[in-house]
Amino acid sequence: QVQLEESGGGLVQDGGSLSLSCTASGRTFEIQALGWFRQAPGKEREFVAAVSIGGVRNNYGESVKGRFTISRDNAKNSVYLQMNRLKSEDTAVYYCAARKGDYPTTTQHTYDYWGQGTQVTVSS
Repeated sequence: QVQLEESGGGLVQDGGSLSLSCTASGRTFEIQALGWFRQAPGKEREFVAAVSIGGVRNNYGESVKGRFTISRDNAKNSVYLQMNRLKSEDTAVYYCAARKGDYPTTTQHTYDYWGQGTQVTVSS
């Protein structure tokens, strides 16, 4: 099994920045692609960003392109999400996800492991 733990959520003003981290433990050798999803109250879980194991390939959700950046440090079994120019509509619980395949897919059912989530609130 793989355990994922997110950190870095919090309250930030509209237009501000926040950085999320996620660290994996357990059978980390199973992990290849890592991603971030989010879920706002009353809405379905939404893809945010994902990155391949080598960091060469990544994908972003349309609503965050140009504002969010995903990166990873394999030596630390960690993935990061730098969020800039935050908007109130970015308010959600952010989940870290890991999959055994290398392609950074955008659909949640392709991910094998999930973290518990961290709350991000953007105040307008």
